[in-house]
Amino acid sequence: MARKTTRTAKPKEVHLYVGTRKGAFLFRSDLKRKNWKIEGPFFAGSEVTTISRDPRSGDIWAAPWSAWFGPDLQVSSDRGKTWRKAMEGLSFAPERKLNLTRVWRVLPDRDSRPNTLWCGTDPGALFRSDDRGKHWHEVAGLTQHPTRDKWNPGAAGMMVHALAVDPWKPYRIYAGISAAGCFRSDDDGKHWQPLNQGVRTDFMPNKFPEVGQCLHSMAISPMQPDLLFQQNHCGVYRSKDAGATWEDIGEGKLPSRFGFAIALDPHEPGTVYTVPEDSAEKRYVFGAKLTVYRSRNGGGKWEKLTHGLPQKNAYTQVLRHAMTTDAADKTGVYVGTTSGEIFYSRNGGDKWELMQSSFPSVVSLHAALV
Repeated sequence: MARKTTRTAKPKEVHLYVGTRKGAFLFRSDLKRKNWKIEGPFFAGSEVTTISRDPRSGDIWAAPWSAWFGPDLQVSSDRGKTWRKAMEGLSFAPERKLNLTRVWRVLPDRDSRPNTLWCGTDPGALFRSDDRGKHWHEVAGLTQHPTRDKWNPGAAGMMVHALAVDPWKPYRIYAGISAAGCFRSDDDGKHWQPLNQGVRTDFMPNKFPEVGQCLHSMAISPMQPDLLFQQNHCGVYRSKDAGATWEDIGEGKLPSRFGFAIALDPHEPGTVYTVPEDSAEKRYVFGAKLTVYRSRNGGGKWEKLTHGLPQKNAYTQVLRHAMTTDAADKTGVYVGTTSGEIFYSRNGGDKWELMQSSFPSVVSLHAALV
């Protein structure tokens, strides 16, 4: 079953939006993806936690962060030529006694609600806008959840960094929180339930708590209802029942349980990509070899994808938002590293090419057909 969409214009280009620790960039190519033009940097010198395009409006959303000036949220309606601040309401009420630390994700809602956006932040908060980002309000049903006192910050803080709207159920949305786990709302964000059954917390005395799981990244299938995948601090998991239960699909099949990034093929519901790391202590790709693993059957079997990737002395990472796919006829896969390389494949990962080197550390990637 394919996801329904109201957008019918035939795309002419592939855009790759790149957030780094020293600014953001836009790479553009025609649909062949052989030659790329670069624009930017935008917000030079600032860490850009996320940059992505809203397919409904064409707006580009970016979240610069500075150690001196703190978090920011900016939007451009002219492909990055000019930017405007979109922070009104993106703050906590005084009685909450919380300060916004960082913006981690901006997610457009469905085509049927062209003005609605969701924004995940640190410390563990979700905000919503119903006027294309002019004003925001805190989604208290999640941020003041009864389990809140059991949430804990991960190494990068306590953050709502993974968001997904259900393509088939109009009031269902998922949120991934580090370290609290997966939550789902079935009533447009009013109420939330934690959905972490089967997901381990090897770093806690209780290995299977209700909440406290350190979810690193999560994605929902655009092709098959109720199918989700997550890369966790403690393994790679699949849910076939909208997050109600999770199954470990990496143990004994992948070289490590630890990793950050996960991405799905937009054309094949069972095809998933991940990049295992050596361990939570070492935090570089397994064996110092940059290897993408692909499963074509939902995690039943995994294959190593290495053609064109460095296989010696690759002491680098692929962070939680630094892998993405495009929806071209032959799926493009993109990987950014903390050592400043961007690799991409024009054939679903079978062969990789170097798009860019000597960049700042890559924090986030987002591919779009335009």
